[in-house]
Amino acid sequence: MQSPTLPRSLLGALRRVMRPLVRLMLRKGVTYTVFADLLKEVFVDVADREFRLDDKVSSDSRISLLTGVHRKDVRRLRNESETSIATLPANITLSAQLVNAWTNSRPFCTDAGQALPLPRLASVGGKCSFDALMAKVSTDIRARVVLDEWLRLGVVRLDEQDRVHLEAQAFVPQKGFDEKAAYLGHNLHDHASAAVHNLSGEGLPFFERSVHYDALAAVSVDTLREAVAKEGMQTLLNFSRLAADLENLDSPGIEQRQRITIGLYFYTEPTDPVSSMTPAP
Repeated sequence: MQSPTLPRSLLGALRRVMRPLVRLMLRKGVTYTVFADLLKEVFVDVADREFRLDDKVSSDSRISLLTGVHRKDVRRLRNESETSIATLPANITLSAQLVNAWTNSRPFCTDAGQALPLPRLASVGGKCSFDALMAKVSTDIRARVVLDEWLRLGVVRLDEQDRVHLEAQAFVPQKGFDEKAAYLGHNLHDHASAAVHNLSGEGLPFFERSVHYDALAAVSVDTLREAVAKEGMQTLLNFSRLAADLENLDSPGIEQRQRITIGLYFYTEPTDPVSSMTPAP
């Protein structure tokens, strides 16, 4: 039985947030037992990292009191390998840097920030080639290796003139479960972190807004989907160019750097006929 001091509104929100995650887990064979063990690790790790008193390492007993996890499990989990906060894999980070250069740096894009089709080889396109784009970001990995991976993921395509076209104006793999799963963790973590920060009422709130309607016809939904895909992507590209310009202007120093995430999403599902009924006058 839940403690009566726990906010019912919070528990209801958590239940709703968990539904799509549980849906994904059931589809992929992640059972409750597996998830419970994973959740136990997260509870211990967050309590250990973020809920210390006077910045002192907490005892197993205190973490057990905070989390409700048995002290034996707390000790075992803390003695096992150090849990690290997941970051995007190196291949995705490199790819994101390449897309950013492709859409923001001349001569690889237009003034409007649209990625140009690039000749694959420097021997053909010179400084405006996929080889040159790769060399701008990294000299440690061959351009052909990245190109083959991007072709596999559906990020780019090759035309009959051996030119490379960017299929998505941000690095969003069309294939590749591992890459998609990495973005699931990154994007949901940062969106949830912003929402949790705003709920705490501490410090300046993060911008976190949405538009929602519940009585649209399917054709109207399709119109909105296309508008978000086009105008939303352009908005994100504008923010990306601004961030790139500011990063280039930031002077090096001892000040700690910060990362940002800016997101925009679209979702639709059938409206619950019960909740959408209009009361009779």
